[in-house]
Amino acid sequence: MGKKKHQNKGERSNSLEHGSTKVPPDTPRGARELTDLGYKAIIDLLPCYLTIQDRSFQILQTNQTFRNDFGEAAGKKCYEAYKKGSETCPSCPVAKTFADKKVHIGEETVQLADGALAQMIVYAAPVLDAFGNVAAVIELSTNISKIKEMQKELTFLGQSIATLSHDIKNILEGLQGGAYVVDEGLKDEDKELVNRGWSIVKKNIAEVSSLVRNILYSSKKRHPTCELVAPEALVREVVGLFHEKAKSLNIELKELYNPRLPLVNLDPVAIRRMLSNLIWNAFEACENDREKAVHTVSVRADFYDGNHFLFEVEDDGIGMDESTREKLFTDFYSTKGTAGTGLGLLVVHKIVTEHGGKIEVFTRPGKGSLFRVLLSMRQPRNL
Repeated sequence: MGKKKHQNKGERSNSLEHGSTKVPPDTPRGARELTDLGYKAIIDLLPCYLTIQDRSFQILQTNQTFRNDFGEAAGKKCYEAYKKGSETCPSCPVAKTFADKKVHIGEETVQLADGALAQMIVYAAPVLDAFGNVAAVIELSTNISKIKEMQKELTFLGQSIATLSHDIKNILEGLQGGAYVVDEGLKDEDKELVNRGWSIVKKNIAEVSSLVRNILYSSKKRHPTCELVAPEALVREVVGLFHEKAKSLNIELKELYNPRLPLVNLDPVAIRRMLSNLIWNAFEACENDREKAVHTVSVRADFYDGNHFLFEVEDDGIGMDESTREKLFTDFYSTKGTAGTGLGLLVVHKIVTEHGGKIEVFTRPGKGSLFRVLLSMRQPRNL
């Protein structure tokens, strides 16, 4: 009979056993330590969110990365943990995987435990039992919010170049036309012609100045630099810049403010830009209204309730229909069609959002529009 070979101590030391997993003797030390942690610990270290769900979308297991951002969720429904919702998502990849045993990928917007929203790419894969049926589904989710933000910025840049180049071309043509009229007036010693040409030049200088300031504001990330300011002082200051322009357009420009408003923490540079853009928008609405010879634009600062105050810019211009109002703060949507970029209102929305405020729009075709900005009187010094 042959002799049985027994593994001696030296042989045993060359093959470390961990359950059914054998670690070869030449495995690097770091990999050995990782294996020593066990598969559950390795799953916990994954840089993506992992859940295992049953057919009722109940979460059976999660990894530590998930628990860090969503809290404990075992026993909860997937949509409760991810979205604080009460029903399944319309295009749920997990539901599709249970239905056809295939891998499915989708995108979802979810809510983290701290209330922040995040965009996810979701990957669902089946876990089959011994009979080939789907016993559970593994869902892997990766936060792609930063990628989406970069994508949006690149899209914004492309739209900026395409859309603004047309607007800048029109302004330059206006400047050239005004300069030509001025030259002709000087040549003929016609003072009236010179004044007419100079008014065209000034109008286009104001247009390009406003456009450039909006581009600079919208194209860079910034945090409001707040200081204690009087809201009524900002209204007086900004309205004062527009009196001459209002007269030239037959617009009565009114400033209405409550002197009892307290000092509040605001970024004065941003709020001036916001009010300027809203006033420009109101002027253009009046200029496009051919039904009235004289128009009125009112700028207000007042209390809204015990915790909030408001800025309002109201005009009796051309107004908007409901479809236009709903699209106002979409990137580069303009109420002026091809005659404008929509950048001014985009900047207004950005400033209001940066200040933690809210903007409301009330409008009717042919009756005018009212833009109301609501801000807290108890804003922190640094937003």
